[in-house]
Amino acid sequence: MDDFSLLDPLLLSLRVAALATFFSSLGALLLAWKLSRRRGPLPALLDAFCALPLVLPPTVVGYYLILLLGRRGLMGQWLAEAGISLIFSWQGAVVAATVVVFPLIYKSARAALEQVDSRLENAARTLGAGEWRVLLSISLPLAWRGIFAGLMLAFARGMGEFGATLMLAGNIPGRTQTLALAIYDAFQAGNDARATLLVLVTSGLCMG
Repeated sequence: MDDFSLLDPLLLSLRVAALATFFSSLGALLLAWKLSRRRGPLPALLDAFCALPLVLPPTVVGYYLILLLGRRGLMGQWLAEAGISLIFSWQGAVVAATVVVFPLIYKSARAALEQVDSRLENAARTLGAGEWRVLLSISLPLAWRGIFAGLMLAFARGMGEFGATLMLAGNIPGRTQTLALAIYDAFQAGNDARATLLVLVTSGLCMG
């Protein structure tokens, strides 16, 4: 009989999904707003780059993150000097999930912002509104449904993130083990009852 606790992976998954959705939304909304009205090679390239985590296997995303943030990575020495260690930590799980869910918010937000009537935005500008005021008072309120859908998709995806989290944060019970990783552990151990319980909890949270 082990000392498995459903509460630990559940709370960690909720924390990781919530923080990843929050942090990714900050950059995703800004980029979606900047690129939604722009055309040309550079915006197209940036758009493709922003969507890259959506099409790459999660383990590939995780490997790129290790190359960037690992102890021997491009930013590893700087992070170490700052006293920041993302490898095998729950913060690393947040970083991995943030990168993975970013395209879901970006794509949804950009599609919603592109549907906003540009004449309304231009009318606000002619009345003296600055770009930030146009965004906050015109663009976002009219595009909120699409943006909200992207946020919900991102949260659900963050709850189930597996590959990149395993690569960067590892699978340490009580420390970095999310629901998705706990399901994998239970399945590998042949504990079908536990795996089924975890699957049902995860499915219920994502559907809710």
